[in-house]
Amino acid sequence: MLRLRVLGSGDAFNSGGALHSAYLLEHDGGKVLLECGASTLAALKKADIDPLEIDAVLVSHLHGDHFGGIPFLLLDYMFASCRRRPFIVAGPPSIRERVRSVYAGLYKESHFHQIPFAFDEVTIEPGQNLELQGLRVEAFEVPHVAEPFCLGYRVSVGGGTLLFSGDSAWTGEFVTRSRGTDVFLCECCSLDKKSEFHTCYVDILAHKDELGCSRLLLTHLGADVRSAGELEVECAYDGMILELAS
Repeated sequence: MLRLRVLGSGDAFNSGGALHSAYLLEHDGGKVLLECGASTLAALKKADIDPLEIDAVLVSHLHGDHFGGIPFLLLDYMFASCRRRPFIVAGPPSIRERVRSVYAGLYKESHFHQIPFAFDEVTIEPGQNLELQGLRVEAFEVPHVAEPFCLGYRVSVGGGTLLFSGDSAWTGEFVTRSRGTDVFLCECCSLDKKSEFHTCYVDILAHKDELGCSRLLLTHLGADVRSAGELEVECAYDGMILELAS
């Protein structure tokens, strides 16, 4: 069984007061954060989840609302919860340098050599398949402005499978990779097309019948999406929990 817990369903602007992107994937083999936006530590503690229970973080791209919470997790591990077991961060190449530079910018006096636990950074390329804490992860590149690129992920364990769009314009990859999945967690930044690098509600409605997922769930919701009232597609919300199984 794979459980998806939505810790943050918000966009970069915390529209509607929603927290930044963060989704906890739980299964018998451990707990992995999919995205770790700047507000993730607060989201974990609000949900009464011990940050020490997190085994790894899987990041789609290196924008602050998707990875900016990692320095605060490290700070908590060093000075509050006193972590001793290993911690893994996985994401696009340069994640090692970006995490370390952001951490140093925020807390210049606290250096990485002081970390009293094994801290491993795993780089992921488009087309790569890997295992992360028992999760099978398939990575693919999606169209979004991010350095060096943005990844979408298909994640599975046991009988549960999740497709995650990352931040992306609509792409036919979503149709192909959604086949046989329990949930497609798809970003929806606006009702109408406001950016060539994000998916909007109009795009989703135009293609939703082509998708092969059992459940389509919108997230990374923009302000106009949140204020639109009832929509034809289900929207994620902070605190939402789903059990995934085929």
